[in-house]
Amino acid sequence: MKRRDSLKALTLSSLGMVGLNPQEALAEKRELETALADDPIKIPGGRLKEEAIRDARLMKEKFFTAQELATVTVLADIIIPADAKSGSASQSGVPAFIEFMMKDQPQWQTPMRGGLRWLDMESRKRFGKTFVESTKAQQIALVDDIAYPEKAKPEMSQGVSFFNIMRNFTATGFYSSKEGIKDIGYMGNTPNQWEGVPADVLKQYGVSY
Repeated sequence: MKRRDSLKALTLSSLGMVGLNPQEALAEKRELETALADDPIKIPGGRLKEEAIRDARLMKEKFFTAQELATVTVLADIIIPADAKSGSASQSGVPAFIEFMMKDQPQWQTPMRGGLRWLDMESRKRFGKTFVESTKAQQIALVDDIAYPEKAKPEMSQGVSFFNIMRNFTATGFYSSKEGIKDIGYMGNTPNQWEGVPADVLKQYGVSY
């Protein structure tokens, strides 16, 4: 995701250096580079070195517990299951994408973690076990109650809010992956055969080859 094609000053802010004086910011940058020295940083085109360092640092951090990640994986595959055309959300790397986004955009951490806890609490209340431990039919029954906001009962509002977040992240992760782009048939710019300027255009401007 090329989200931060921006000035270096803004990048320093995204690195958590807001409020630091120039010497402190430089020391923080060097500390990050030293910590990641054992893993050479690859800098994609159009990105700043500081951005690549930050992304590498975030990749080393962990947000989800094993239980939470398992729940995210099951939910993602319910939202985008495998079909004859493409693989499922988890097969395209969506859980790892959501894990990264929780660290990249920390404002989503509380809604996501709270939603996962709500899901397990609701599942235990109905079925006596966590969402992941429930049967496929039980999982779908619970998801059906929160996947359609206009039909959901008022007491399901927290679950509806969480599922909206989860669905948005799942769709974003899947349709920005190689598999998702292939699934929608997007080809991008493709080469074609150039046969020169059309004759009528050449005639209009009084030029010729």
